[in-house]
Amino acid sequence: MRTTSAGERSEGEDRSRFPLSVFWIVLCILLITAGVQMGILIGMDRAGWAPIVQTHIMVLYWLGAAFLLTLLIRSRMKAVYDTPLQKISSATKKVAHGDFTVRIDPLHDEDREDYLDRMIHDLNAMIAELGSIETLKTDFVSNVSHEIKTPLSVIQNYSTLLGAEHLSEEERREYAGIISDASMRLNSLITNILRLNRLENQQIRLKSETFDLGGQLTECLLGFETIWEEKGIEIEPDIEDDVLVRSDKELLAIVWNNLLSNAFKFTEDGGTVSISLKSEGEEAVAVIRDSGCGISPETIRHIFDKFYQGDTSHSVQGNGLGLALVKRIIDITGGEIQVGSTPGEGSSFTVRIRRNI
Repeated sequence: MRTTSAGERSEGEDRSRFPLSVFWIVLCILLITAGVQMGILIGMDRAGWAPIVQTHIMVLYWLGAAFLLTLLIRSRMKAVYDTPLQKISSATKKVAHGDFTVRIDPLHDEDREDYLDRMIHDLNAMIAELGSIETLKTDFVSNVSHEIKTPLSVIQNYSTLLGAEHLSEEERREYAGIISDASMRLNSLITNILRLNRLENQQIRLKSETFDLGGQLTECLLGFETIWEEKGIEIEPDIEDDVLVRSDKELLAIVWNNLLSNAFKFTEDGGTVSISLKSEGEEAVAVIRDSGCGISPETIRHIFDKFYQGDTSHSVQGNGLGLALVKRIIDITGGEIQVGSTPGEGSSFTVRIRRNI
């Protein structure tokens, strides 16, 4: 499907659906009609017909000529305007009733397109976009409902168990811990949904400030110290000093915390997580690498989609919104993120941010 960007004009938009040739055709018809009239009048004069008879015949003649010309113009108007507009009207009516599979065929070949063809191309593009949005909305509601229902069910079930008699103190602590984890997951889900909604609707204004990116990475890494000590994960830091960037510090902290959380989540006990930061020209390049299960090529293609979870064995630990949030933040801050992975050997996320030179 061919589309034009906003403000771009197609040659077809200037092409009239009633070209100058139509004028010459009508003129020729009128001249021929007038010539025939003169011939009829001359013939009637030679035949000695009375003037009143000639007048009646001429009236009938011009009525017939007007009728034929009206049929010609009406046929042309129907082909040029009525039929295409009826197709567009029918398509928009189907879209209004929720059918986003409708498409309208162009009226002319590409080299003969006019403004109605451009309208049809744009309408087809709009319908396709509406269909995509509708699908995303349906999937989003379905996924959110599922993700909210799961922790709520856990909270409900274990709250009921807590009310049982003769529970040991150890069991009560265990159940309370499970409820707390489910509550935290639910809170994280709602927080990420709100953040994504604000980002995608441009309700968050960037607060640009100059700061030491290495210091921020180190601070975020230390926030996971308890986790890496419990799992016996080896940390390999290689963070360059004095790498200054000018960006939104709060939003970038969300990026590092999500990437580090995933790295520790998918790294088995005794594995390795490395974090590096280097200056490369005008960019600061941060790489977070783990020795976990890795990511398949199919998963990489969808890894930044909302609610997508390639490794269902770890799905209970997340809601599929973390990396979607990361991608959106990187996009609006003008950075770039790349994923590299080998299944069974681990994954790496490379983030490039413009330095404050």
